[in-house]
Amino acid sequence: MTHPRKTPDTLRSKRWFGASDLRSFGHRSRALQMGFGHDEFMGKPVIGIINTWSEINPCHTHLRDRAEAVKRAVWAAGGFPVEIPVMSASEQYQKPTTMLYRNFLAMEAEESIRSHPLDGAVLLGGCDKSTPALIMGACSAGLPFIFVPAGPMLRGNWAGKVLGSGADVWKYWAEKEAGNITDDQWQEMESGIARSHGTCMVMGTAATMMSHAEVLGLTLPGASAIPAADAAHPRMAAAAGKRIVEMVWEDLTPDRILTRKSFENALIVHMAVAGSTNAIIHLIAMAGRAGVPLTPDDFDAFSRKVPVIANLRPSGEFLMEDFFYAGGLPALLKQLESKLHTDAMTVTGKPISETIALAQVYDDNVIRPLDRAVSTANGLAVLKGNIAPDGCVIKPSAAEPRLLKHSGPALVFEDYDAMMKAVNDDTLDVTADHVMVLKNCGPVGGPGMPEWGMMPIPRKLLKQGVRDMLRISDARMSGTSYGACVLHVAPEAYIKGPLAAVRTGDIISVDVEARSISVNLSDAEIGSRLATWSPPNRDYPRGWGKMSAAHIRQADKGCDFDYLEGTAKIPEPEIH
Repeated sequence: MTHPRKTPDTLRSKRWFGASDLRSFGHRSRALQMGFGHDEFMGKPVIGIINTWSEINPCHTHLRDRAEAVKRAVWAAGGFPVEIPVMSASEQYQKPTTMLYRNFLAMEAEESIRSHPLDGAVLLGGCDKSTPALIMGACSAGLPFIFVPAGPMLRGNWAGKVLGSGADVWKYWAEKEAGNITDDQWQEMESGIARSHGTCMVMGTAATMMSHAEVLGLTLPGASAIPAADAAHPRMAAAAGKRIVEMVWEDLTPDRILTRKSFENALIVHMAVAGSTNAIIHLIAMAGRAGVPLTPDDFDAFSRKVPVIANLRPSGEFLMEDFFYAGGLPALLKQLESKLHTDAMTVTGKPISETIALAQVYDDNVIRPLDRAVSTANGLAVLKGNIAPDGCVIKPSAAEPRLLKHSGPALVFEDYDAMMKAVNDDTLDVTADHVMVLKNCGPVGGPGMPEWGMMPIPRKLLKQGVRDMLRISDARMSGTSYGACVLHVAPEAYIKGPLAAVRTGDIISVDVEARSISVNLSDAEIGSRLATWSPPNRDYPRGWGKMSAAHIRQADKGCDFDYLEGTAKIPEPEIH
């Protein structure tokens, strides 16, 4: 069915600029005040460029320039571009965690779009939380939008070795703690691991979420893997600027793109790339804003059907730059074609089948065919049991196989500081069979669910050659991390989830194949312990932290705020 095209008289921005009243006089005169002529903004689609550029976010330092590329294309296509800055959500510097501010950025994006005279939006982001936050907000605002991913940085290099951010940091830090790398070598590595602007260049959270944005149909084909420093990147940004103007005329709103089929395509891609565990939380929240029910069980179901075929760190060998040269996401979709809903719509106005038809795989060791997978191990597994009745997650492809079915005594920490003090103590009573447990790091208790779930291996064990052990927490971990880390335990300990009852010495059993996790305690004993357990003081007297603690949902529900969920329409702003 053909969708009716917009006309200048039906543009949303006409309510601001086109009326014959005092308020519109004020709007027009202020545009003239900024140096624009009537012919530059009257009757033209007004495009908001929602920019997360910041001088303290190295992933986004090029987005100021990319906004200019978008603007010139919007002008050329007959639109009127306006740049609107929003929070950058700097993963490297913002504390205690950018996850605390994902919903803040989502609200800021939504309200920036709704409250201004916009007809469409171009979203500029890429660092971990900015992608889901911008998409969540733009979905709720409901106007046509297109996402411009920041893109990965160039490969790292040190001493002739190719380095991947995060994944290799953890690996070499363990070697340093074991005494196998000197302080001088460690300092040399600092200058070689992050060689350009852009996001982490492994299949961490940033690359995972940018890939999801593309397979959901929210970017131009091939956009998600273009290295930030490549000349193709500003060309892609300009092409997005051109396309958004036409999307406005077509009234191609997100509800026409984001369907159950598009989210199932994202689940398929997630498993094929062994994507970040963080994406479970983000994709559930994004789907909720689009009115598509999604649960951790959906992730688990698809993980059983889709092998890992992207040979990318931390689960594989290569980096995002290699993935781009191998054909990027369109090439991956070509390998997955038999499993995808190829009729799912995209921002191009065409189904994803057209992207696949034009794609080629240039290196089938980086992007492998289904019959030659990197790993048949599940890219992700959701476990349930008496310490995680609402579920928890593990990335089996990034763990040592011996730990995928394991029982051992718990070594329990009530907070992060206690854990860090213990792991640096060479006299710690710990073996490789212990199960490390970290509490009070969830959505409320963290606060904001920090990436503390990849607990360091105790130094004593590192010196013995141990490089992985079972670790359980209600925290998250970086998508660049690896290891047998069980994360997102729900409900979290801080709100008296059963994880709070676990004590040092309790026997914990995990069986990934059976999707089970349990502590060897009766329900009565767990209840008795919870009755006498109190969480540490985390109360915020005011501000965003207090709002978050009062309204954030648990990990299995996507950590959105209860009053932001859903698709209920908010009226257009009054203009008087």
